Amino acid sequence: MPLTFLTADRAFDTADDVALPHDDRDRWQRPYRPGPWRVGASALLLLVASFVLFAAVVIAATGTAGSAGTVFGVALVAIACALRLLRMGVWVSARGVRQVGFFVSRTVPWEQVVEARTVQQPVRWLGLPRTVQGQALVLRRRGRGAGEALPPLLTSHNADFLARPEGFDRASDAVEAWAAEYRIG
Repeated sequence: MPLTFLTADRAFDTADDVALPHDDRDRWQRPYRPGPWRVGASALLLLVASFVLFAAVVIAATGTAGSAGTVFGVALVAIACALRLLRMGVWVSARGVRQVGFFVSRTVPWEQVVEARTVQQPVRWLGLPRTVQGQALVLRRRGRGAGEALPPLLTSHNADFLARPEGFDRASDAVEAWAAEYRIG
């Protein structure tokens, strides 16, 4: 049985001269694979959702439709949270860079980017309040909101790059290459 998702995964490892294995630069795309912590948390959330869906079916068969609908709604919220968790991260296109969070997404056009660089600084460990010394990819921008401090785009200790320093290096290099190619000035 061919596993096509594995061949797409190899494109990141073999593409040395291009930042992304895609040719369509107008489409929003993530320049790295989601990390094992993010995928594992989403998988556990989907596992919980499957048990809640099973409970909704049992309640629908034996109980009232209103309570089954409530439990079914809880399962849908869990599935939506798992999918949003997988969607989180940094996305790039010819229009700019987008940082997708769980609740808020922030887009910065390339015209506003002055520089994108990797710096050593205290970073949050898995998004928790605890900070450790690590690397972060930060954007400096001009124009409206230039004095506003932007959170780091990527860190070496977030859910995508914890224990994957080479993945962080490739992803930050890819975003820096996009910034160098599309920014003005």
